[in-house]
Amino acid sequence: MGFTLRPLARQRRLHHAIPLAIFALLLLYFSAQSLREWPLPSSGQRGTLPRPSEPMAPPSILTAPPHLSPGALSGCGSGAQSCTPEGLLPFQVQQKSGPLEVLEREEPPCLGPQGMLGRMMRAFRASLNPEGDVELSQYLAGWRELVRFLTPLGSVFAFATSEASTKVTALETRVRGLDAAHYKSLAAMTAWERQTGLLERPGTAPRDSARSSGSRTMLLLHRALRWSQLCLHRVATGKLGGPDAGVQCSDAYGTALAPHHPWLIRQAARLAFLAFPGRDRLLELACPRTRETEARAALLRTASTLEEVYNRTQGLLAERGLLHLA
Repeated sequence: MGFTLRPLARQRRLHHAIPLAIFALLLLYFSAQSLREWPLPSSGQRGTLPRPSEPMAPPSILTAPPHLSPGALSGCGSGAQSCTPEGLLPFQVQQKSGPLEVLEREEPPCLGPQGMLGRMMRAFRASLNPEGDVELSQYLAGWRELVRFLTPLGSVFAFATSEASTKVTALETRVRGLDAAHYKSLAAMTAWERQTGLLERPGTAPRDSARSSGSRTMLLLHRALRWSQLCLHRVATGKLGGPDAGVQCSDAYGTALAPHHPWLIRQAARLAFLAFPGRDRLLELACPRTRETEARAALLRTASTLEEVYNRTQGLLAERGLLHLA
C-alpha cells in the first residue's frame, strides 16, 4: 500500500506546487526591477539572440550570431531623425519567411479586419514609418492587441499581461500628455529625454516604476515583444510529435527574457510554463474555426511582423546606446 500511495502523493504535491510557483512568479516579477542587489547580466547577454533557421534547430544554431552585412552602421546618427542603413544592425535577427510561406496566399478570417491577429499586425506595421523610425501610438496599439491575445492563454501569462498593460498605459500617458509633441516616435522620445536629463543611468532602476523614463519603459516592452515573437514562431513551425508549445515558449523565455531576470524568477518561470496550453489550443485561440495549416500560416505571418518591429526598434535603441538602460 505504501508503494501505491507515494506516486499519488508526489503528483498531489506537484499539482499544488504549480499554482504556488505562478503566484511567486507574479510577486517577484513586479519587484524585480527595483531590486538593486541582483547582479546585472553581462554585456554579452544583452544582445539579441538569433532566431532558429529551422523549426527544430539544435542549440548550436539557436546561439549562433546573426549574419551582419558590411557597413551596417554607416550613415546613422543618434539625433531625433533616424535613418535606415543597409543590412542588419548589431543584435538584430535575420528575417526569414519560414516554411509555411506557400500557405499565405489565402488569408484566413483571423487576419482580416475583425480578426485579433489582423488588428495586431496592422497596428504594428503602421508603427514602421518610411523614415526608419517607430511611431509610438501605433506601436502601443499593437501591444494592446497582443495583450488581448495573450490574456486567454491562462494564469501563466497573468504576470506578463498585467505588467505589459501597466507599461503600455505608462507610455500612453506620455504620448498623450503635455509633452506629447516629443513622444511621437521612438527617435524623438529618446532625443528629448536625453536632452532634458530624464534618462536613467544604465543598470539603475527608479524607486518608483511609475516615474521611469519613456525610453526605459520602451526597452522593457521591446524585450517582451521578442519573447512573444519567438514563442509564436516556434509554435507555428513546430513539427508534429516534437516539443509542445509549453516547451517551445519556455525555451523562448530562456532566450529573450531570462538573461534579464533574477535566478528565483527564472526557476519559478520553469514551473509556470508547465501550465501552458497545448499547441492545438493556442492555434484555436489565434485563428478560430480554421484548419491547422491555415492557423499555423497566420501565426507565422504574425511572428514575421513582430520580428520586423523588433529589428527596427533594436536598431534604434542600439544606435543610441540604450540597450543597457534597464
